[in-house]
Amino acid sequence: MLGLKHFHTFKIAYLCKVIRYNTYKLPNGLTLIHHEDLNTNLCVSNLLYNVGARDENPNQTGFAHLFEHLMFGGSVNVPSFDTPLQLASGENNAFTSNDITNYYITLPADNIETALWLESDRMLRLDFSEKSLSVQKGVVIEEFKQRYLNQPYGDAWLKLRPLAYQVHPYQWATIGKEISHIEEAKLSDVVAFFERFYNPSNAVLCLAGNISLEKAISLTEKWFTDIPAGPINPNIYPLEPEKTAIRQETVEADVPQNAIYLAFNMVKRMHKDYFAFDLLSDMLSGTESSRFVEELVKRNKHFTHVSAYVSGDMDEGLFIVEGKLTEGTSFEIAEQSILNVFNTILSEGLKPHELEKVKNKVITSNLFAKTSVLNKAMALCYGFRLGDINLINTEIEDLKAIQEKDILRICKDYLLKNNYSKLQYTTKA
Repeated sequence: MLGLKHFHTFKIAYLCKVIRYNTYKLPNGLTLIHHEDLNTNLCVSNLLYNVGARDENPNQTGFAHLFEHLMFGGSVNVPSFDTPLQLASGENNAFTSNDITNYYITLPADNIETALWLESDRMLRLDFSEKSLSVQKGVVIEEFKQRYLNQPYGDAWLKLRPLAYQVHPYQWATIGKEISHIEEAKLSDVVAFFERFYNPSNAVLCLAGNISLEKAISLTEKWFTDIPAGPINPNIYPLEPEKTAIRQETVEADVPQNAIYLAFNMVKRMHKDYFAFDLLSDMLSGTESSRFVEELVKRNKHFTHVSAYVSGDMDEGLFIVEGKLTEGTSFEIAEQSILNVFNTILSEGLKPHELEKVKNKVITSNLFAKTSVLNKAMALCYGFRLGDINLINTEIEDLKAIQEKDILRICKDYLLKNNYSKLQYTTKA
């Protein structure tokens, strides 16, 4: 048994559903989170790097997302990342956000060492070359064009973020500000970005599934101990000052119908009001009987579709309302009808059982998600990055604690202050 004096076990029970986990830290700074689940024959390796789009140079954006692709391009020792995984019956993928980059691999439990071999190998050194960089730049540039530039409303986030943020680096999307930042990326810049962020000190690994603590520690030490420690991302970012007026942009575009996006600056992920915003978004547009659908689509017929959602960022995020306008509805009427819903909630309060219904729905979804060993692995790593691994066990209580007064307060303090960001798409004549 290796290094068991270094781990701590946490056991928190709720609703007869306990997510038990252990933590262990290597001398080079890599944190291992272990969760044993004997109800599956699988094991998941989830490796989260403390780097996202917010950590990029404003003049060299899109690098974190570019690395999501580069990390699958092969290392010095393993030219093809996918081939060994396929031979071991594994699956893998990754995602990038403004806050993190997350890589995950699912394998039969007996083959989990393949994942650790591959993850440690590419953490140690990718196969940086002009050829591999050129290939992945081409992939990202094509994605930029297809998803953001060549489809209706695809560039909404490219325009909304710089409206909503003018100081904080959330002002650009994960794909980057513009294609030229990727086109002009030099190999030396890419290597420097890798050496700054992709090291064991700046990462957290979760092994979850049919694996013992002893085996998890043994394999992690075997494959990661010899990788040198590196710099830790301090996660210090400039605070976005409070808006004092509405910021607006109107775009004439080749879109099928007029559309409006309202972005309200809200609290960070760990703020006590975060779940109030999350639950309110479900009350507004989560079902066919939600307020936006009933009021704005069915009754007033100002929209053909309207939805609300939260961005879920670690720092102060956004509460977004977006809608497609019916023919003949002006932007002024559409905007005011959205605000009228907030005013009605504030003046009349919630309907009977309205909050309880969305709570039950979200809690049920939360519990169901935790039947997946992959979801548990990702949640444990994300909780660690937020500063509270045990969030996986406490967030349901946080949800349950939200009351009607919290919903009314965020409507008053955040959604009715005339200091939001507004993006309007108008069809070409």
